Amino acid sequence: MREATVLDQLRAHIAQIEGSGVRHATTPFGIEAIDARLPGGGIAGGALHEVAGSPDLADDASATVFLAGILARMEGPVLWCLRWRDLFAPALHLAGLHPDRVIYIEAGSDTNVLLAMEECLRHAGIGGVVGEIGKYSTTAYKRLQLAAEGSGVPAFIFRRAAKVGQAAEGTAAVTRWRVTASPSEDLGIPSLGRPRWQVALERVRGGNPHAWIVEGCDATGRIGLPAALVDRPAATGDSQIAA
Repeated sequence: MREATVLDQLRAHIAQIEGSGVRHATTPFGIEAIDARLPGGGIAGGALHEVAGSPDLADDASATVFLAGILARMEGPVLWCLRWRDLFAPALHLAGLHPDRVIYIEAGSDTNVLLAMEECLRHAGIGGVVGEIGKYSTTAYKRLQLAAEGSGVPAFIFRRAAKVGQAAEGTAAVTRWRVTASPSEDLGIPSLGRPRWQVALERVRGGNPHAWIVEGCDATGRIGLPAALVDRPAATGDSQIAA
């Protein structure tokens, strides 16, 4: 076999392992200021992503609904792996993720959650796989990334009650998000405006971290920019944060 052919095969094999030679569909947010910061213009399929809130209950709820909104706009069933089931399904439904689409896997421990995620990710045709864990190793990351790449299914590590500034040890996810509650618009009357969040892109492969103030998910899972920020230049509308 010619040397050039062997080298080409080795490069193709390495690219397949790393995921760089395979293209999967992306799910855009539909907001140019955010999509322009993401590889492929959205949440990449066949890749691992992280979402976190904070120990504050309002932030944790905001992060949960943010994740539900992403999954609501993906096709197929969603497998949600967690230690024990304590999610409020009607809140997910309000973000467009219908209860009939969600299959909960109560695994009992972080280790079992990771095992369940890896098994779920081996099956194509799933909308997405979520795993609620506190810590995971570099080895676990690689196994999840390879499983996601092989099936084309997006994987989400959801770190509930994670302290701000605390990143999962050994992580190298394509994107890492931090979602916290932000004051709603003052309507001038005794009423509540549409929820607002600070959505921080703490890490993105091949890009820089940024943060935006957005309006919470509507019934189709879509977030929006507050009207006051729509026409604001990107340089002032986005705030850069530490990786």
